[in-house]
Amino acid sequence: MSPPPTTTTTTPIFISTTTLTSILTHKTLISHFQSNLPNSTLFLTTPPRHTTTTTTANSALLLMPSFSTHPSLPYIGVKIVTSHSQNSSLNLPSIHACYTLFNSITGQTLALFDATELTLFRTSSISALASSYLSNFNAQVFVMVGAGNLAPHLIKAHLCVRPSISKVFIWNRNVEKAVALAEKLKEEGGFCGVEFEASGFLEEVVKLGDIVSCATNSESELVKGEWLKEGAHLDLVGSFKPSMKECDVEAIKRGRVFVDNDVAIEEAGELVSAFEKGVISKNDVCGNLVDLIKGEKFGRKSETEITMFKSVGSGVVDLLTAQLVYETVARGSG
Repeated sequence: MSPPPTTTTTTPIFISTTTLTSILTHKTLISHFQSNLPNSTLFLTTPPRHTTTTTTANSALLLMPSFSTHPSLPYIGVKIVTSHSQNSSLNLPSIHACYTLFNSITGQTLALFDATELTLFRTSSISALASSYLSNFNAQVFVMVGAGNLAPHLIKAHLCVRPSISKVFIWNRNVEKAVALAEKLKEEGGFCGVEFEASGFLEEVVKLGDIVSCATNSESELVKGEWLKEGAHLDLVGSFKPSMKECDVEAIKRGRVFVDNDVAIEEAGELVSAFEKGVISKNDVCGNLVDLIKGEKFGRKSETEITMFKSVGSGVVDLLTAQLVYETVARGSG
């Protein structure tokens, strides 16, 4: 996909959630990442994410820029994210975001996005892409830890790469939310041969999971390494700062660990804790997602080994997602 031609006057496009969801699917975005991530990382500049605590200890403002002057990707993108973990008590998403896309050659504003849904699509698609290299090909039981807005995206994205999944367990601290999500997915339909079930017993369902995906704001360990069965794949999405963690150090010790990008080594609470306790060293992290896509690092080596993927997000995948949506909209209106 080549960018639309540069013009002397450009009226910024507002890309609503309705427009974005009419364009994106997990399947197409996973394919887009697989095709474009390796090359784009060579010419994209992505400064460190800036995170600031705002109104309370449980709230944060994140600024995520990325830019390129390469002819195939002439964009500057900035995502602004707010994270308010207490929003669950208000029945609101904990994450809200907006995204601005500029032309990197002229500096013109090209598009404004309601980026909350963009973030959900890109995060879940990255996890599923990693799972295609790290989880067992014949995985049948998927365990979703957390029932927030990201949970249905993670379930759908993983089903794209592992159609062998026939059972999905959903756990949440508030079991009513898990029940509601299971019922919503049943009513939505389109999941041929897949059963959805809510559970209030985390240990019980994790022990059954071929793939265990976590998307919570937890600052205390949820998944215990001793619960993971042989051949399990653990997908950790929720934490993005050292104080947050979704599994214990035993899980880190048992698994071959991969990350979405090298920033995770500094930001992910699960890894930081494991390094501090001497359970593993930074050199024990096996590689990142681009290494897997390019075949420079081996993913799953056997049906019995335990694998782990830790993602913290990056401006690179935000920009690639925005590129796909913007170029589709711009061509459709051109």
